[in-house]
Amino acid sequence: MGLSSEKLREGLDAIAAIEPRMGAALARAGYPEPRLRERGYATLLRTIVGQQVSVKAADAIWKKVDAAVGGIADPLRLLAMDDEGLRAAGLSRQKASYGRSLAGLVAGGELDFAALPQDDEEAIALLTRVNGIGRWSAEVYLLFAEGRADIWPAGDLAVQIETGRVMGLEGKPSEKLTREIAEKWRPHRGAAAVFMWHHYVTEVI
Repeated sequence: MGLSSEKLREGLDAIAAIEPRMGAALARAGYPEPRLRERGYATLLRTIVGQQVSVKAADAIWKKVDAAVGGIADPLRLLAMDDEGLRAAGLSRQKASYGRSLAGLVAGGELDFAALPQDDEEAIALLTRVNGIGRWSAEVYLLFAEGRADIWPAGDLAVQIETGRVMGLEGKPSEKLTREIAEKWRPHRGAAAVFMWHHYVTEVI
């Protein structure tokens, strides 16, 4: 599971103690709610299903695929389905390919969600072996499903925008600058990321 309310508070308080602008933003927006996901294959598959569609559409597709394969949580069931069956359930050819890539790595034992590398970069490298899973998706999985405390998805647009706003910058910082700004927030950058999404929604500035 992701970072708990207690862990978010601890992390954000630690950052606020060394970064007054973050402290001021925290005072305005308040603490964010946890973003929690179940660990494992189904959560990453759900990420693939939800790519480039609305939450409502993703939910509908997920239910149809689950019914079509007779239990979406089992990777072997997805691998046993042909492309026509998956397309009939709402998956595009590309997403069906991505799903097969994930299911194949899990079923073959090459990707074990219970034994991901402890090093964040190594874990990201392993997750991005799945076709259709880029760095951002891997980072979000590690933050929301594993609760890794120092994940910082600097390539996320909302994280970039809110980092710029919180830090009083002119315009949106680049991914490189967003990453550099957060270096001094280690090892609590995961809490900072969750706060940036919270801040983006609250539009307090």
